[in-house]
Amino acid sequence: MNKFLLFISLTFLGLYTINAQRQGDFQMGLHAGLNLANVSTADGQSNTSSRISFNVAATGEYYFSESWGIKAKLIYDNKGWSDAFIEDENFNRITTDFRLNYVTLPLLASWHFGSRKNWYLHFGPYAGFLVSATDSELNMDIKEVFSSTDFGISLGVGYKFEINRSTILFIEYDAQSGVTDVFNQNDVGQTIRNGRSSLNFGVLFYLN
Repeated sequence: MNKFLLFISLTFLGLYTINAQRQGDFQMGLHAGLNLANVSTADGQSNTSSRISFNVAATGEYYFSESWGIKAKLIYDNKGWSDAFIEDENFNRITTDFRLNYVTLPLLASWHFGSRKNWYLHFGPYAGFLVSATDSELNMDIKEVFSSTDFGISLGVGYKFEINRSTILFIEYDAQSGVTDVFNQNDVGQTIRNGRSSLNFGVLFYLN
């Protein structure tokens, strides 16, 4: 009986060793998520409504240890806001949504915690590059009004579900807060910054 219990204990210990990430491991994967985007002033005030949209991303992480890694993402990121105003050719004021679409590149430190390191927290800077900007009512190209780049800070928390040694599913909450003005020329007198939060679902694969 004692030998049987010892065998079971060693088996579970072996499974834990297989499933936990190790120094030198490298993971790559994909995720998609639901975005809630808005803009605000530097003091956090916002008079606009949030825009609901989506993101898709490729992600990769290198582990320096069981607990720490560095993560990079390439995200097609939908931002902007709802209930904005635009004028048509007759100078009529129309309520519309501003759809700002970026390619975003975050570089993140990633801390893995919990008894099996299934939880993680990531944080770091991002750079966003404006791909397109249109309004929803007139479908006008308004890209020239907005800055071509968006810089800010990203912060997120997630949980990983280990399917086997090579495949992991995950769910995460990720937030971005811009530090630069979204407009090329701003007549408001205050910096208008992007902000977005997202709920993401994805899959990761070990490459080694």
